[in-house]
Amino acid sequence: MSVEIKWTDTDPDTGQRRFICVERFAGQWWFKSKLRRRGEWTKGLEPTLEMWQYVLDSLHRRYRRREGVTDADLDQVTKIVENLRRKLEDDKD
Repeated sequence: MSVEIKWTDTDPDTGQRRFICVERFAGQWWFKSKLRRRGEWTKGLEPTLEMWQYVLDSLHRRYRRREGVTDADLDQVTKIVENLRRKLEDDKD
């Protein structure tokens, strides 16, 4: 079963609203974006810590409703967020 989460944020390069989508399929997470609601998705978006935090929060909310989210999904994204936080802390030092 796959998981899909969509939201909007602001593109850091242009300042425009952009649409973000993350999908989990076969244990892999794929991020993509587009600038228009009806536009084509651009794959290969490099996720930021904030994006991963949004995904983790969404997974926690969906988990309670059992929308295809597993303990493994929560554990995997929690580890990714923790590792990114550690890396950012190390880069500051």
